[in-house]
Amino acid sequence: MFTVSTVNVNGLRAAAKKGFVEWLAGTRADVICMQETRAEPDQLTAAVREPEGWFPLLAPSSAKGRSGVALYSRVEPSASRIGFGSAEFDDSGRYAEIELPGLVVASLYLPSGEVGTERQDEKERFMAEFLPYLESLRARARAAGMEVLVCGDWNIAHREVDLKNWKANQKSAGFLPEEREWMSRVFDELGYVDVFRARNPEGPGPYSWWSYRGKAFDNDSGWRIDYQVATPGLAELATESWVEKAPSYDKRWSDHAPVTTTYDR
Repeated sequence: MFTVSTVNVNGLRAAAKKGFVEWLAGTRADVICMQETRAEPDQLTAAVREPEGWFPLLAPSSAKGRSGVALYSRVEPSASRIGFGSAEFDDSGRYAEIELPGLVVASLYLPSGEVGTERQDEKERFMAEFLPYLESLRARARAAGMEVLVCGDWNIAHREVDLKNWKANQKSAGFLPEEREWMSRVFDELGYVDVFRARNPEGPGPYSWWSYRGKAFDNDSGWRIDYQVATPGLAELATESWVEKAPSYDKRWSDHAPVTTTYDR
């Protein structure tokens, strides 16, 4: 069995002080994909930067204190890559990948956007560049006899069942028609699979992100924006996929929860 977890840590230094280290020590995952690490390697303690038993790949953003992705693997990768060949985004801490036997695993932090601002323009530019990369990645992997797994915070709720208050958010970044259509292209045109939803077709939820504002967590007023997106051959091997929601508000070490899947490979 092969288990993968993905989680937006909302600042790895802060998460490490609130329970991430204990979660890492107890997880059964073979690979962990992290987003929004917001830290340079030398800002992390050794227990977080180079945890025993893990091979880490850290990809911080050139903008200090922003973004950042990472992958921790129990098996040493045969190759690694930071960025996807984008002049604008390769140093922004938004994408990194590793190669394991028969598998490419990637950590993605897609921009969140904000309607009517440059942040939304940035998100749209990223999406426009990243879609062809996903297509080429799948083609290259297929030619090499490998599967692909892109984990991360995609910052888009694909369907109405993927967020609590969908009616009120139809004009909000993360649930715009054009963003949802882009996600549909990832699945319908490129042939990737939303592994969690394939294993758990019913909704609404479960969600993976809850605002720190108000009673969002207590009322389970969340969004499902953290995905494991796989090529069909790997997706078919998924046996279980779940959200590791904290038992209570005070037990959270991020505003996201890990999304974990076990594959029989």
